[in-house]
Amino acid sequence: MQLFFLPQLTIKCPETDLNEKESYHVCKVLRKKIGDKISITNGRNILFNCSIIDISKKKCRVKIINYQKKEPPSYYLHVGISILKSRERFEWFVEKSSEIGISEITPLVCDRTEKKSLNVERVEKILVSAMKQSLSLNLPKLNPVTKFEDVVVEKKEDKLFIAHCENTQKKTLMSLVKPGFKNLVLIGPEGDFSKNEIKLANDHNFKNITLGNSRLRSETAGLYICNSFSIVNM
Repeated sequence: MQLFFLPQLTIKCPETDLNEKESYHVCKVLRKKIGDKISITNGRNILFNCSIIDISKKKCRVKIINYQKKEPPSYYLHVGISILKSRERFEWFVEKSSEIGISEITPLVCDRTEKKSLNVERVEKILVSAMKQSLSLNLPKLNPVTKFEDVVVEKKEDKLFIAHCENTQKKTLMSLVKPGFKNLVLIGPEGDFSKNEIKLANDHNFKNITLGNSRLRSETAGLYICNSFSIVNM
């Protein structure tokens, strides 16, 4: 199945136009014709089965035949991860975590974060592409770049975790992950969280976790976390 994305599509729209990019892919790349069927999602757990009813130079119009609502995942995973020095490594995490299953991503600025900015538009495109490639119907939420302390203080999740390499009392992530719940996990930059950041998180009920005996890159740690929650909630 080839999946297309149209965020404004709702069950109340009997007909709609694909945007220019998706129209080009349907008409010029896949060579679809009037009467052909395509599948579209709005990124909110709905699959629309549609029929092409009109094709013009830069536009493809479709009619909704039927739709299916998919139950959202039984758990919610929010990962706050520091912006990384390497744009490619951060984008790799975004892509792969979306494929495995993640609900929300917050790019963090921490004490030891070296790069303070992020091309949000580019990251959003990666999320959409990964959602379509993995045939997921849920587009993860991407938050603006946020200071570490703001995320810690303003958290809303049920279960709170911070992954770091400091020599403190920790539990393994897998021993703490339970099916369901809204979860927030924090991952630091290449130089790890500072001691002050770890203390602030602990003061706000974040539990220290270890991801094993190996020292993982930040993006690898993020993927390990996503995979752990996915397995526990299968």
